[in-house]
Amino acid sequence: MKPITESHVIDSIAEALQFIACYHPPDFVAAMAAAHAREESPAARDAIAQILVNSRMCALGQRPICQDTGVANVFVDIGVQARLDWQRPLQEIVDDAVRRAYLLDTNPLRASVVRDPFDTRKNTGDNTPAMILTRMVAGDRVDITVSAKGGGSENKTRFAVLNPSASVADWVVEQVRGMGAGWCPPGMLGIGIGGSVDRAMAMAKEALNDPIDIDDLRARGPRDAADALRLEICDRVNALGIGAQGLGGLTSVLDVKIRHFPTHAASLPVALIPNCAATRHVHFTLDGSGPAAFAPPDLSLWPDITLKTAAAQARRIDLDALDQDLLDSLQPGDRLLLSGTLYTGRDAAHKRMVEVLDRGEALPVDLRGRAIYYVGPVDPVRNEVIGPAGPTTSTRMDRFTDRVLRDTGLKVMIGKAERGPEALRAIAEHGAVYMIAVGGAAYLVAQAIREAEPVAWTDLGMEAIYRLRVEDMPVMLAVDTQGRSIHEIGPKAWRR
Repeated sequence: MKPITESHVIDSIAEALQFIACYHPPDFVAAMAAAHAREESPAARDAIAQILVNSRMCALGQRPICQDTGVANVFVDIGVQARLDWQRPLQEIVDDAVRRAYLLDTNPLRASVVRDPFDTRKNTGDNTPAMILTRMVAGDRVDITVSAKGGGSENKTRFAVLNPSASVADWVVEQVRGMGAGWCPPGMLGIGIGGSVDRAMAMAKEALNDPIDIDDLRARGPRDAADALRLEICDRVNALGIGAQGLGGLTSVLDVKIRHFPTHAASLPVALIPNCAATRHVHFTLDGSGPAAFAPPDLSLWPDITLKTAAAQARRIDLDALDQDLLDSLQPGDRLLLSGTLYTGRDAAHKRMVEVLDRGEALPVDLRGRAIYYVGPVDPVRNEVIGPAGPTTSTRMDRFTDRVLRDTGLKVMIGKAERGPEALRAIAEHGAVYMIAVGGAAYLVAQAIREAEPVAWTDLGMEAIYRLRVEDMPVMLAVDTQGRSIHEIGPKAWRR
């Protein structure tokens, strides 16, 4: 038996990270296509269509599905009889692979990892370190699963130690009800039940890599309590009416995956981790014969979908000629195509804006009567002006919203998911509006960006402020000048 070398591991994981950045798993594409076919909510159906069109574009162009190319999660099962020719710790080996994948000049991936989580939060610049889960198992091979987990869905993780007599289904449904849309549904729910605190969380994370088979399970019927629990949770969560992107609809989750383990008689640990519409993972086995290879999915997997109908029904908005009468005329759920000047700014930029305002200084850009897009794009390649540039979760900007609207005259904000009560009040008070782009359609959105120029705080990397010129950028009006939200109206209408 030939040894499994460090280069086998590095080459395979680096290639896997590039592969999953651009290709959805085939089972996910099939599940999304089925969800699109049965969806009755026009807004949700259009959102799913954009995700599928974006997915196919990324497969053809070999560019990232989402601007949040995720933290590298690597699950390594090492056979106890495997011949390993490794001279360094596994963390160092895997980090070499991550560094190579994320800094690849022909297809750079966005570095999102910050070194110090509670102080300076300086970006590591290469997306290291990876998050590794290692086990010793039977056999003479090394099995590796690589996934890329975005922050929007990761931030919605939930954990509790329930009373042993409590209903896991009740707890999960209640947690999903309160999650909002920041995890970019429709996606997956990974649930770990039992074990210890850390074991439950690890099981939930690993369960997200299991194949989508809820329709097969429904057809044959449950074989045990875990199967029955999967079906119950899936049906009850979809009955909440959250829908794609939280707009209200029939499908909020594509599947519910459960792993369980023995636990203490007095405990019922339960971990819940959602995966978003940019579900990305791949599995491979190393046996000493060389690095793994990955074959792109057949393009016939993607349904034939056009976005022309939705575009024809959209209202065109000139971002360089915004006035209050125009903003007041917009209603939640309106489809819009934006053209003109658009500034970017997300967490770090908003924090710095408020610090500048606190010092009584002028901002480096004039936002009066302007629009800002919550985005941290991928670096461009070849003839691109910008890389994939989908929206980030807007609720993280809620704490800054009132101050920025009041002191800068900003009128339009664009992101994804709902706004909280604090932001809704500020939007209504200042006569502003909030629009959403589809999370998980980053490459599609980027096609509308004609020019991109960094104009402030370039030390923030992907969180710097850019001036964009856009043409027919597809968005939806989510919150009007009265503070009415599509994320409240939509799910309420589709709740069953």
